Amino acid sequence: MPRRSQVGDTEHLRAQLVALLVDFEHELTDGDLRSRVRALIPAQHLLRDLGGSLITSGIAGSGKDRILHYFRSYPRTAIAGDELMVVAGIGEWARRVRELRREDGWQIISGITLAEMMTDGAEEDATAAASLPPLAPDQYMLLCDRPDLEAARRWRVANGIRKLRASVRERILAYFRENVGAKVTGEELRYVAGDKTEWARRTRELRTEFGWPILTMATGRPDLPVGVYVLEEDRQAPEHDRQIPDFVRREVLMRDGYRCTACGWHHELWNRSDPRHLEAHHITRHVDRGSNAPENLTTLCTACHDKVHASD
Repeated sequence: MPRRSQVGDTEHLRAQLVALLVDFEHELTDGDLRSRVRALIPAQHLLRDLGGSLITSGIAGSGKDRILHYFRSYPRTAIAGDELMVVAGIGEWARRVRELRREDGWQIISGITLAEMMTDGAEEDATAAASLPPLAPDQYMLLCDRPDLEAARRWRVANGIRKLRASVRERILAYFRENVGAKVTGEELRYVAGDKTEWARRTRELRTEFGWPILTMATGRPDLPVGVYVLEEDRQAPEHDRQIPDFVRREVLMRDGYRCTACGWHHELWNRSDPRHLEAHHITRHVDRGSNAPENLTTLCTACHDKVHASD
């Protein structure tokens, strides 16, 4: 069973550690290998307790609580795993970070996930990710100061989908369709993909090649944090609309103020009973050789878009 940290008075712990290290001089001259190893065990425990004592029990009572307090003290800051190990005062600090993310809903992104977004994600999403401070593979960052209370339910769903005998893209789509309208993190998608590095590329393909309305900060939902994805509606875009490049679609949405030019609908009005989203509509129809240029596109919500095509 893992040893729990014995958090106490910082100065007292420091003094004990110093005394042990001073005494260790005798082991270096007189002790054999095993006695030297055994002599360092109390020092290792004391060092762990010393790190845990830096955040008092009145502020945070457990290793997980201390990790969260440290993250919240330095939001949107690259934090090394070794820092979390020190303040946690426990050996299983990495598991506690996963619990904070999966069970408690804190949006903590890892350097590994951020790198995969920037390498295999859509160009616009990679640019948005690059706006964050750089993260090394062994670093983490807290992106939001409020937990997502639905996260625990989603992680249970993710655990089931992860085990399916299906392709990475099929599993990611299945997870999105179980969470229509919900904010999904890159960490969740990576988990559903079985920790395969291709998760960002497959998510991009679902949007750009298969027409699923998966939106991000850079592709139609500027209110979203970096690294968060939303499937706005459980339907695919018409095949001809999938050929509009993401950067063109974004330019059109920005130009039109992220509002439907027909009825004025925008994402702040979204609710589960009216799960529409915004799309780029060809003014001169694509079938009539209308181009994908911004001047031939306008922003419509899906309800107005459907009406226009119904009257064609």
